[in-house]
Amino acid sequence: MTPVDFVRVMHPTNPKAVHLLALPALDSARWKSRSRTFAWGILSVTSTVLSLVLFSTYVGIGALAHGAGFSLGWALASTLFVFAGPAQIILISTLGSGATVIQAAIAVTVSAIRLFPMVVSVLPLMRTPQTKRRQLVLAAHFVAITLWVECFRLLPKVPRDRRITFVHGLGAGLVAVCLTATTIGYALAANLAGPLAAAILLLTPLAFLLSTARNCRQLSDILALLLGLALFPLVARFHTGVDILIGGVVAGTVAYAVHWWRERK
Repeated sequence: MTPVDFVRVMHPTNPKAVHLLALPALDSARWKSRSRTFAWGILSVTSTVLSLVLFSTYVGIGALAHGAGFSLGWALASTLFVFAGPAQIILISTLGSGATVIQAAIAVTVSAIRLFPMVVSVLPLMRTPQTKRRQLVLAAHFVAITLWVECFRLLPKVPRDRRITFVHGLGAGLVAVCLTATTIGYALAANLAGPLAAAILLLTPLAFLLSTARNCRQLSDILALLLGLALFPLVARFHTGVDILIGGVVAGTVAYAVHWWRERK
């Protein structure tokens, strides 16, 4: 699925839809103000359903951090400096299970490789001939699936020389949503009864599962997801410690083989 296709899925065209944010025309003089451009970036957070997905995910991450015995300050710092849901889950789960900092760092770094193609595809949308590399560092830090999608949707509506400032605002808005959700999830897990606190922990895997299911378009995608769900209970019986990895590799391999066979026919 191309970035444009993904944007169309997450933001289907609807003539009756109410746009919470209308950006000025590209040639508008209002873009000359950097502070106003930054503010528009922040306000753009309200125009995407992905903000709700982020919020629910980070409520679960806050609860997970509490369950693993980390402080609220630590949880907020991980959200601010890592800013990637899967990587934070890996960080919390590895450190919470007794792994060393080096082992956790390696695991998080490997998981972050998936973001590299997103960074490579988004940064050229912001650059001008005068752009220095250091000006792209903060924007690159903000790049994750949500900002990647929103950049392809929103940046064509922003003058090129103001896109970095706009992305800084958009990224800051998304981080604010995640910090708020992390705090709420942590507080809920600390104050709710045991069964309800455990239910909060389910928000993160459910958010990822529903997001994955929503984006399945080909038979191979659907097959990989269903096989992964079906294989996990069987693989878990062996108590390997890497049950999800084994189930995912087997399911993905089978799905790819089916896709390859269908393409060859």
